[in-house]
Amino acid sequence: MHVNGIDHLELYVGDARQAAFYFDTAVGFRLHGQGGPETGLGGQRSLLLAQAGIRLLLTTGLSAEHPAATYVHRHGDGIAVVALAVDDAAGAYAELVARGATGVTPPRTYTGADAEVVIAEVGGFGDVLHRLVERRGDRSVFLPGAIEPVPAADGDALLAEVDHLAVCVPPGQLDETVAHYEKVFGFAEIFDEHIEVAGQAMNSKVVQSPSGQVTLVLLEPDTGARPGQIEDFLRWHAGAGVQHLGLRTDDIVATVGALAGRGVRFARTPGAYYDDLEQRVGRLDAPVDRLRELSILVDSDHDGQLLQIFTESMHVRRTLFLEVIERRGARTFGSGNIKALYEAKERELAAAGATPTVAAGGAGAGV
Repeated sequence: MHVNGIDHLELYVGDARQAAFYFDTAVGFRLHGQGGPETGLGGQRSLLLAQAGIRLLLTTGLSAEHPAATYVHRHGDGIAVVALAVDDAAGAYAELVARGATGVTPPRTYTGADAEVVIAEVGGFGDVLHRLVERRGDRSVFLPGAIEPVPAADGDALLAEVDHLAVCVPPGQLDETVAHYEKVFGFAEIFDEHIEVAGQAMNSKVVQSPSGQVTLVLLEPDTGARPGQIEDFLRWHAGAGVQHLGLRTDDIVATVGALAGRGVRFARTPGAYYDDLEQRVGRLDAPVDRLRELSILVDSDHDGQLLQIFTESMHVRRTLFLEVIERRGARTFGSGNIKALYEAKERELAAAGATPTVAAGGAGAGV
């Protein structure tokens, strides 16, 4: 089985129209399709949004018994399906089940005049499923007969593609989750780190598909340390799930400036973080004053630099949030920012005669 990338992400939400309004007006996604009982999607309303290479399907259950309604009741709004693009959905489904995946939805074919789409579903982590998607013909047709296309409004593509998904798992489940993705999906572990700051700690392992196009950053709280933001997520979300969605951009300064102007609220970074920034990460192409103004973080590894920023959660449970990320060669995920953020906040508060209270992960950093 070859995983070519992320075909789309499906979010189960309490109100698809309200969620679509936020993603459209604030984040720049545009409506590309819709479906419901009138298109054969019984008991649900779904809206398809897209921006460059990112597709989001927002689904609301129309009855309490619908899986989307059940998911929202337990977890709140969140990413419930990570759809993987494959060459042969039926073959991939059989292979994954044989390797130990939980089969959820056997292969089904949707046929239209210009396209044919085969989908099947297997279990992933927590209550999140993986949808296997095989496309033939016109690949711009999302789901023939089920999601009707609508003329999309013009808009700037500020975001290019999904960079990674950060997933929180309960204590003791990190290694088994990694082993599951290695054995069943053929992913490889590419990064392993223990992060500790201010008495809080987490374990992080990154698994990636052989194509390099699907990356999961898996996070587990260290129960030997005091509770932090990973425990908060697991409690508020009621179990494992996607903590944040990393979206790549080619120009983070322009993108963050535009998104902030549209009302997206970003986590703020202490001004002291920028005092020794170039000493920590090397010479920067972007002006430090502009990075400070926008609260953009910078980290580096052997391959280059990484610029990133996290939004505040747009959900009442303070669970799912977004990360905007620009890679200038770096292949890691910004873990160096956690310690730097804490130390910067400590300097600020010490100058004010206060006590630092920054949680591990700083302004939402997942790893």
